Parts: sequence; C-alpha cells; structure tokens
Amino acid sequence: MKAVRFHEFGGPEVLRYEDVETPTPGAGQVRIRVAATSFNGVDATIRAGAMQGPIPVSLPHTPGIDVAGTIDALGEGVEAVAVGLHVGQEVVGFLPMTSAGAAAEYVIAPAEVLTGAPKDLSLTDAAVLPLVGLTAWQALFDHGGLTAGQRVLVNGAGGAVGGYAVQLAKEARAHVIATAGPRSAGRVGAAGADEVVDHTLSDVTAQVTEPVDLVLNLAPVTPERLTALVPLVRDGGRLVNTTVWMPAPSDDERGVRGIDLFVRSDADQLADLVARVNTGELVVDVAQRVALADLPALHARAGAGRLPGKVVVLAPPA
Repeated sequence: MKAVRFHEFGGPEVLRYEDVETPTPGAGQVRIRVAATSFNGVDATIRAGAMQGPIPVSLPHTPGIDVAGTIDALGEGVEAVAVGLHVGQEVVGFLPMTSAGAAAEYVIAPAEVLTGAPKDLSLTDAAVLPLVGLTAWQALFDHGGLTAGQRVLVNGAGGAVGGYAVQLAKEARAHVIATAGPRSAGRVGAAGADEVVDHTLSDVTAQVTEPVDLVLNLAPVTPERLTALVPLVRDGGRLVNTTVWMPAPSDDERGVRGIDLFVRSDADQLADLVARVNTGELVVDVAQRVALADLPALHARAGAGRLPGKVVVLAPPA
C-alpha cells in the first residue's frame, strides 16, 4: 500500500510517499481502508521531533491522527470491546498519537476509539471532525464545566477548534464572546458568537468588560498574555488552555483554576458530535482537499502559515 512516512525527525522534507506493507489487525483491532485523514498542527510538531516527551513515536512513523474510512478486516475479539462494528461499516476515529497514523491507504485502529461516520456528510470530509471536535468538547464541558447561562470567552476562535467551540457553547445556551481577526470574524459570527472581539484592534482584556465564567484559550499567545486573561474570569471560574507548551495560569486567592488540556480519544463523545452533525446542529467546515502524495507540500505550507483552514488529506482511490 501507499503511505507517507518519516524515517527521521526534521522539516517537511523528511516526509516520504512510499510503498509499505499492508498491516494486519491484532486482537481488539480493526483495519480501515482509509478514505481520508486531516492535517493538524500537532502532526508537524511530532514530525519535527518536538513532542518525543509526551508523544514518543517510533521511526519510521506515519502521521495522521484523524481517520475516516471503511472497516475491511476485524481482529480477534473486536465484538467484545466494540459491539456493532462490522466489515463494510463507515467509521471515524481519533487514533492513538504514538501509533501509525492514517496518512496511508490502510490503518490499524483500536476498535474502542471508533464510531459510525456521519450520514449526511461525505466520508472524506468527516476526517476533519475527531481531533478538533473532541478538543472543543472536552475543553468546554469536561474541563470547563460550562453550563447554560454562563459566559465563555473563546480566545482564538478563528481556528478549527474555535469554530466547533463556539457552536457547541451556543448549543449549550452559553453567552459566547469570541476573539478573531478580520479574516475570520465573519465565520465566527456565523458560528453563533454573541460578541466578536477583534484582537488586532486592541488588547482583548480592554474589550471584554464583564467577567466570564470560563476562558478557553486556543491561541498561541505568550505566557504573559495568557496570564493577563485570568482577571477576566470571575471568582471560582476556570481557564482552560490548549497550548500545552506553557502551563495554564491560576489565581488561588480568587479560586480561579487553570487547566491544561490534553485531548483524549472518546468514542462516546465522538458519537455525540457525529449525531449533532447529522441533525445539522454542528456544521463541519473544510477549507481544502489535497491528495496523500501532496502531504509533504501541505506540511511546508503549514510551516509558512499559508493554510486556509482545515485541510482534508485524501487517500488514493481503491
């Protein structure tokens, strides 16, 4: 089969489009004929070797944490860990970050991380949902404890996670304040934000005048700018930070808790997100689709800051 792998850590040039052996599923695993994966920023960080502490990978390594595809083989005992999975089923999943990814024609996945793909969305486009959707969900609800009537500031709402966070927070009947630049402000407003703050005009802290219950930071800000968001949080509130290379700040005197988010695979939560896509409550945004062979060029464009949004990476047709 064809796959993209890197045999050493480095820049986009280490990625190779090559022939590799088709894998065989073991106990509790399934093999998926990949329709698509998607590009995530962490893919580039892993490729560069900067995540070997929290996410150690063995070389050669195939990137691609998201997967959408069709089950074509079941390992022993799959029915015991994931009732209902069957050959021919279209599925989506968030793959283990240390295992071989879905930038390939076939990938092995633990059965328990998979759920059925959305019905009213193309299977290839469904590949953009797992990682960013789960990040938004877990940040808002698992760690942020967001409930109806609360106020949430989504800092960096113009990115892929931010779009889902705004939609999910509005669906939970929260009041959503979202920061975005001029290019993404319209999209963030369309996602349902009650207030859109242009972070390019002045400091966010000067534009948010009432306390919020939760700050969700998705932006690669400096530690100083992240700490400056803490006073915006009411006493007893929370700041959830997804930029985990710096610790989330707290204010112990006021009971403001800083939380660093490490997203985890959760098939039940992903199934809930899929259900929301099926009902139209959650809109999936795809900016571009590229062929698997063009993944090295995609990494290069990402490194130069030239990606238009969430990108689907298409596996070769069967």
